Amino acid sequence: MIKNYIAEANFEDTGFSYTLSLISGKHKMVILYCLMEFEPVRFNELKRYIKNISDKTLSSNLKELEADQLIVRKEYPQIPPRVEYSLSERGKSLMEVLDQLCIWGEKNRQSLSGTEH
Repeated sequence: MIKNYIAEANFEDTGFSYTLSLISGKHKMVILYCLMEFEPVRFNELKRYIKNISDKTLSSNLKELEADQLIVRKEYPQIPPRVEYSLSERGKSLMEVLDQLCIWGEKNRQSLSGTEH
């Protein structure tokens, strides 16, 4: 009975899969977390926070997060141009989930201290 259900189920149609598609990649969750902690944040500040990320990768991730309406890009009309990033309301609602991941990680990281992973 369950095997038939699994055979006909489609993981790609789940909310879990959709959420993962929004935050997948090496840096997106770190970008979102940085914005939650320090918003608004400028491009170079994000680059310093993340450290080992190229301009191209950071720019691409920011564009994707903006397209998914998780962050807001605000451009100020001045010379030199100034751009700041912050979480959208939709992004803030996702942070509740990411915050729980952090809490779980802290609890479980401490419980494994002194053992190999």
